[in-house]
Amino acid sequence: MKDTIAQVRSYDGSVQLLMVNQFTINLGFYMLMPYLATYLAGPLGLAGWLVGLILGVRNFSQQGMFLIGGTLADRLGYKPMIIAGLVLRTAGFATLGLVESVPALLAASAATGLAGALFNPASRAYLAAGAGERRVEAFALFNVFYQAGILLGPLVGLILTGVDFSVTCLVAAGIFAILSVIQIRALPPRRPDHPGTSDGVREGVLQQWRGIFSNRPFLLFSLAMVGSYVMSFQVYLSLPLEVRRLGGEGRFGTASVAVLFAVSGLSTIVFQTRITAWCKARMEPGRALTWGMLAMGSAFVPLLLASAVPVPDGGAGLLVLAGLPPALSALLLALGTMIAYPFEMDTIVRLAGDRLVATHYGLYNTICGIGITVGNLLTGIALDAARNAEVPALPWVALGLLGLACAAALCALHRTGRLSPAQAEGGRQAVTA
Repeated sequence: MKDTIAQVRSYDGSVQLLMVNQFTINLGFYMLMPYLATYLAGPLGLAGWLVGLILGVRNFSQQGMFLIGGTLADRLGYKPMIIAGLVLRTAGFATLGLVESVPALLAASAATGLAGALFNPASRAYLAAGAGERRVEAFALFNVFYQAGILLGPLVGLILTGVDFSVTCLVAAGIFAILSVIQIRALPPRRPDHPGTSDGVREGVLQQWRGIFSNRPFLLFSLAMVGSYVMSFQVYLSLPLEVRRLGGEGRFGTASVAVLFAVSGLSTIVFQTRITAWCKARMEPGRALTWGMLAMGSAFVPLLLASAVPVPDGGAGLLVLAGLPPALSALLLALGTMIAYPFEMDTIVRLAGDRLVATHYGLYNTICGIGITVGNLLTGIALDAARNAEVPALPWVALGLLGLACAAALCALHRTGRLSPAQAEGGRQAVTA
């Protein structure tokens, strides 16, 4: 931990502030969102389809607007979009805690999603610009703060929700309000180092978008990385379902699900910077991405092996079978993410040619968000089919094959030079053409 703090202090103050920001953003977000569905369906008594609609609107407004948010950041500057996103999320969270009508809840949910679309691409582009040649290490540290917020947020939210959910909403809104003030006062303005111009003439938005969509290495890389997000999301979807399928809905099931998140968060906090340093010293970025994806694909091997073991009627054997394989899977997913994430974020900058970086991050997030939606739908179908056909190995085989396919795609991109700096310069020329 001392080494991590020392590394953080070695960066410019604006980079340090962005890392602390991300921890606080995730703290505020995850102290509220895990309990929103229960609040909507319980105290407010909304129908299940309305709960799904309100949550879906938040996700759609964020994923669908990432490209817009990134474009605005590249045109107006990173700081204004970071502040706008924080202010909008302040209003959205406060509204969620104060209103009960469905139209107002839908508007508040949409506002919280749009807020993420505004500040996420801007903050990552700002971090990449501020860190310079030390981008990989900066994004490794960024992931430590990111995971720490995810780990602590639900625990704080659990305490506050025990008082009243509106208290949780207002405290979360207060956190974002304080962050907004801090950004206004302390975050230096920063515009892209390479603005969207061609031969000294500012390009139009559609011209910029056409250039980005013609950047084939970037698009291929984005599609290859979709699988990593589908697999990592299983900590929220298939792993908890597997724990509860075997361990039940009681205290053991609840505790085991909590262990999944603790394993993922704590391992990242402890090992991220060491793993990144080890990988950077021994591997090219494309190779590190491939190994990260392979590690994530292998995360489902413990569950595959466990599916071949007869399920005990009860006792310690059942508890071990229900808790240990999912925990090992969560650990391997975290390991794969730790290997890949810093190089992933750096590769986006390189493939963008260090130009219109926030817009590239925005489009990348949109592509991965669509992939998560489709992937989760297919995973749910596989889980249902496995249960109905009594073939418990089906979803784990499918997810493992997804990891192998994406690793093969990344390996091919690396071997053909599409992830290299030279190719990234080619992508830059495609954008400016």
